[in-house]
Amino acid sequence: MTPAPPPPPVPAPAPAVSVVGIGADGWAGLPESARAVLVDAEVLIGGERQLRLLPPECAGSRVPWPSPLRPAVRGLLAAHAGSRTAVLASGDPMFYGIGRALTEELGAGALRVLPHPSSVSYACARLGWPVEDTGTVTLVGRPTARLAGALHDGRRLLVLSADASTPADVAALLRDHGFGPSRMRVLEQLGGTAEDCLDGVADTWEHPPGDPLNVIAVDCRSTPEALRLGAVPGLPDEAYEHDGQLTKRHVRAATLGVLAPAPGELLWDVGGGSGSIAAEWMRTHPSCRAVTVERDPARARRIARNADRLGVPGLRVVTGRAPEALAGLPVPDAVFIGGGLTAPGLLDACWEALPPGGRLVANTVTLESEALLAVWYRRLGGELVRLAVAHAVPVGGFTGWRQAMPVTQWSVQKSPHAPGDDR
Repeated sequence: MTPAPPPPPVPAPAPAVSVVGIGADGWAGLPESARAVLVDAEVLIGGERQLRLLPPECAGSRVPWPSPLRPAVRGLLAAHAGSRTAVLASGDPMFYGIGRALTEELGAGALRVLPHPSSVSYACARLGWPVEDTGTVTLVGRPTARLAGALHDGRRLLVLSADASTPADVAALLRDHGFGPSRMRVLEQLGGTAEDCLDGVADTWEHPPGDPLNVIAVDCRSTPEALRLGAVPGLPDEAYEHDGQLTKRHVRAATLGVLAPAPGELLWDVGGGSGSIAAEWMRTHPSCRAVTVERDPARARRIARNADRLGVPGLRVVTGRAPEALAGLPVPDAVFIGGGLTAPGLLDACWEALPPGGRLVANTVTLESEALLAVWYRRLGGELVRLAVAHAVPVGGFTGWRQAMPVTQWSVQKSPHAPGDDR
């Protein structure tokens, strides 16, 4: 008997939403496939500027995004469910664009994305900069302070502007951080008929606000006096405003090495002090996140200022006493305890909050906290070390060593069945 043929495959459902990237060249710069989608759409969603680029043959209902945009995405899509919907995006929708929000709401399978060359691609083409060697920082809907974390002498950066005022804000930040000699070029209306370029130096930037659709190219050059802030943990202590509550440079570098930040991970920095551990955790990768908990309001405000200065304004500062202030915080990938170790229940709360694979690191200089860490070390294992640093200082006409207070550090990774975890 001849076996029956297998049933034909069930076709995948058509994407619910098409996302079309469009540039400053408008309709003329779109391929036929993108034009066909826009002509066929019953609903066209986009920014006012993008919608104005469409010709009359795109007869669908035109719906401008409200402001703020992100909270409105779900409701707007739901209101037009069942209609052939096309969303307009600037350039490449998946590069700092609306594509991310749509994917988070609908899932990748519900989208058909038709990208256009991004402003970064256009800018690198005009400048002769290899895209892979060029850093990108977006300031669209984000504080200008984010740029500070990307500044390194000799680096080339492209800054995605929020509006026409962004170039002046960038020039002011560069001057404030010792990068006044940096060359700036503001590339306007890239790919369009009105494309233009404004050229200058941050120290003497005097161009009035121009076109709001612009990208800023920065050739980073620092002054000889600028404090060097490297790309790895262990920044100079002078980089921080503090009142003495600061994990010093060499201990900080060793601590971040054990915490081992990875892209996208979240740190709890408990007993923040000056916020140095959290700030340098976040500087290791733009997607790293941190929450610092500090009971003293003056120190909490100081942490926020340090975060802005070091280019990580997204550092969340919680003012309160641990462990009570830890309630409701998102699950951490790692926890650092820099103060308050002897507070009742603190170590228990931090350990219980960690998922399997999470890391806990605690530093102390007191005998009482050291004794507590020894108990936990015996219970859970890990690594217990003492870090000692000495600095050369003048001794009369000679030079000698001045010993800093030794730091006892306990570090441990949580396994699915950590010994002693069933207490």
